[in-house]
Amino acid sequence: MAPGTADCPRHIADDLALIVSELVTNAMLHADGPYALTVALEQGRAGIAVSDGSSAMSGHRGGAQRTEAGGRGLRIVRALGADLFVSRSGPGKQVIAVLTWQP
Repeated sequence: MAPGTADCPRHIADDLALIVSELVTNAMLHADGPYALTVALEQGRAGIAVSDGSSAMSGHRGGAQRTEAGGRGLRIVRALGADLFVSRSGPGKQVIAVLTWQP
């Protein structure tokens, strides 16, 4: 391993890929752009942050309610053991998932 890099077990990397997919998909389905993805990895911890241009903290674009099947994205993220945080960021918001493991 190169200096300054973090070792991430394969099963954790798989979970992180799924978390990124869920958070990015949620932003694109439920919020206006612009969108941004940031991933930070350190020994025993990873943070995934997805920003969007919607100030609606409900996750619904313009207050519209979802009518199609779905709504499991954040439950999946939590089931994988990630802690979730939502905060205002500029004119929009940022959803952050933090996943920890034993190095």
